[in-house]
Amino acid sequence: MLLLPLASRLLRMSATKRKPRINPRSAKNVVAVAKVIGPAVAPVLLPFAAKAAATFRELKDNRKAHKLGVPVSDLAKFSGKGGVLHARIAGLAEVLQELRDRGKDADFVAETSDTLAKLTSAVRAAERMPTPKRKTVHRAVAAELDQLEQRLLHKLGI
Repeated sequence: MLLLPLASRLLRMSATKRKPRINPRSAKNVVAVAKVIGPAVAPVLLPFAAKAAATFRELKDNRKAHKLGVPVSDLAKFSGKGGVLHARIAGLAEVLQELRDRGKDADFVAETSDTLAKLTSAVRAAERMPTPKRKTVHRAVAAELDQLEQRLLHKLGI
């Protein structure tokens, strides 16, 4: 805390000289002050810094999980370049499972499940492709998922 004003004061430009105020002597002084104050301040500040980092990571994970539409606990399943597509495929698969459990449209469920399996394989294969080719595959899979979602909504009457 005490080091920040000292460091910013050293780095500020002098109004008359137009060059930094830092020189070897002032740098030595800053290092000496850090050696004395650092061990006293570090034990106090480190727990706060660790808590802040953990909170930031949790917020980041929550935001990503919300964006993908999956629980935070399942976030690791949908990592990588094709994570968004994998999440969409998993969501469609869950809806198809519900339809299968209800016994509705068995032909549609079987056909769509087969298509989803192929799309999952395509997304996994695209992970190892060069970037332009991977993006082309991802666009094609996204377009196919859009069509499947439209057909599913039509079947559900929405």
